[in-house]
Amino acid sequence: MAHLTNCIAMMDEGIGRVSQIIPQLPAPEARLCRLMLMVGASLEEELEFKLKPHKLNHSEFLTLMILYSRPDGSSTPGELCEFATQGATNMTRIANALVKRGLITRGASEEDRRRVLIRITPAGKRFVQKMLPPMFPRVATMFAGFSDNDKHNLSRLLRKLAHNLDQLNSDAQP
Repeated sequence: MAHLTNCIAMMDEGIGRVSQIIPQLPAPEARLCRLMLMVGASLEEELEFKLKPHKLNHSEFLTLMILYSRPDGSSTPGELCEFATQGATNMTRIANALVKRGLITRGASEEDRRRVLIRITPAGKRFVQKMLPPMFPRVATMFAGFSDNDKHNLSRLLRKLAHNLDQLNSDAQP
């Protein structure tokens, strides 16, 4: 049995025992939360494994992909912080690392010289185009046995959960 499968079995047993002691435990929801955290951590490990040969970490990869996906290949530090869920200090470190490698540039916006603009370079675009395709087979294997409908439903349900988390977080704001 694989490592993650063993951990899931232990989690199921543990939640079962706790719900016997504390009957009001929302066991199905607790299982789902824990399962998503475990799967998310495993996905993160898989991504880090694929990024290591390229000397990138997840936050650098995400920043590069955000810029690559933008129509003009650029964004502001504030937008990148929000989209990559990084603080300003860490985004500065990420940008510095990517600038040093020649994958992005950082400079003043042509429309507003006070605004900093971060832009993917042609070398950064080539880097993404070279490194992404070898990742595709492993991603496909992760979803082996999933029908198109399964993938659609999983996406829909995760987005619904994301919306509920947004509501929860906005309700907690003063």
